[in-house]
Amino acid sequence: MLEVIGAGFGRTGTLSLRAALERLGFGPCHHMFALLERPEQVPLWEQAAENGSADWDAVYRGYRSTVDWPGAAFWRQLTDRYPHAKVVLTVRDPERWYRSAHDSIYQSHLSPLDSLPPAAARMRRAADQIVWKGVLGGRFADKDHAIAAFTEHNDEVRRRLPSDRLLEFDVGQGWEPLCAFLQVPVPAEPFPRLNDRADFPAQLHRRAQDLT
Repeated sequence: MLEVIGAGFGRTGTLSLRAALERLGFGPCHHMFALLERPEQVPLWEQAAENGSADWDAVYRGYRSTVDWPGAAFWRQLTDRYPHAKVVLTVRDPERWYRSAHDSIYQSHLSPLDSLPPAAARMRRAADQIVWKGVLGGRFADKDHAIAAFTEHNDEVRRRLPSDRLLEFDVGQGWEPLCAFLQVPVPAEPFPRLNDRADFPAQLHRRAQDLT
């Protein structure tokens, strides 16, 4: 059963948050990379893409938390299904978010599907339907539209959820606000810093090739 739901868009520090949540005992934590790590999940997300919902208990069986896409696209359904889960909204300057997303995950979205192993291509199709065509309306290349979608999403999360259930979190803040929100001790180690924009394509390529 999910105990922590990440509602922030991809490229807002979600991989760092995943590592932090797992370090704090809220793992395993679901992330977009989980679809490459467990390709048997892809049909469940295809169902979610087609129907706008899914059997969330089946999707998240074995997981204690979720961050990043594709889960963030379904934050409304997830917060309703798991009413006791706390929600972390990772935030970032909108202009910096757009540049980062444009130069990393969007470029992967544009790459030819026939360059990927079949399982990775199937995952990409589901992600494209949920994220690029769904949340972003097929208009990510329109910077103003994409930034508006980003800010409106964050505003809706803030409006919908009570303050005692929601943490608005910049990963640059480190352990303290996250640990205080989750009521766990602060680890005696640096907060994880993962998924630098320049390294993202190489990470994705390595994970996709593992499916060959």
